[in-house]
Amino acid sequence: MSNEWQYHLLKALSRLICLLPYACVVKLGRSLGFLYWYIAPKQRRRGIRQMKERLGLSQEAAAAVMRRLCGNLGQTFLEIMFTPKLDAQRISQLVEIENRQYLEDAVTRGHGVVFLTAHIGNWEWLGAALSMAGFPMTSVIKRQPNDQHTRLLNEYRERVGIEIFARGTTELIGAAKAMKKGKILGFLADQDAGVDGLFLDFFGKPASTPLGPAVFARKFKAPVMPVFIVHKPDYSGHRVLIYPPLEYENTGEEKEDLRRLTLKMTQLLEEVIREHPDEWIWFQKRWNTKVDGSCEEA
Repeated sequence: MSNEWQYHLLKALSRLICLLPYACVVKLGRSLGFLYWYIAPKQRRRGIRQMKERLGLSQEAAAAVMRRLCGNLGQTFLEIMFTPKLDAQRISQLVEIENRQYLEDAVTRGHGVVFLTAHIGNWEWLGAALSMAGFPMTSVIKRQPNDQHTRLLNEYRERVGIEIFARGTTELIGAAKAMKKGKILGFLADQDAGVDGLFLDFFGKPASTPLGPAVFARKFKAPVMPVFIVHKPDYSGHRVLIYPPLEYENTGEEKEDLRRLTLKMTQLLEEVIREHPDEWIWFQKRWNTKVDGSCEEA
């Protein structure tokens, strides 16, 4: 049975959300997020448990962070539905880009740019803001379990000027061509990479970590630009945080060189999450694959 109705339902919801003032979108979204706290007990418990284990928080402190995280996620969901209302002027008012010179300098080098980010804040609006600010954005994406969700997200990504490549497909050839043209190739590099990943400590516990960003940096002699987006304290918009570039150092020991760069990226990601713990999706199964190749219980 086709689930195409879900796409049309989401489109109808999006049209309704686009009728609202942005302040109402934020307020309604955060209320929806707090509802998620109650209707997703498995994710809530996993998030709290992983914060207690990895951040050393008490039950009360972890629960407080988890509540704020749920509010952020609700806001993000409705902001994505609000995407058709975005243009360059409006998103520049809602998203402040800090240290953009780092990214501009990386683009002018002409080798393409490996854009390192994570499921922090409204990562969809991160790409939208940079694309509408004139940066040549492309992205390697992981398909959603529901094809209709993927269809809508890709439609909105392309609407704001982002070129999309699906992970694990022949479209990666297109991603390589984009790098050769000097474009910015985005990676969400904070998910479990399975048995093919590199095991590195992440918050004190080995986690299977994707090598893709480091591999592309080596192949194209491209800088790795760590870029993240977080909410402003009053929830009136967002801040894009652009960090100095990380470089692939070629010593002739390719395996170790890839490991070293991936470790730098992982340590920086951990630092950003520690500074903004309620922005990262703590209930994802980041440590799901064990070093012996088995998986943890849900």
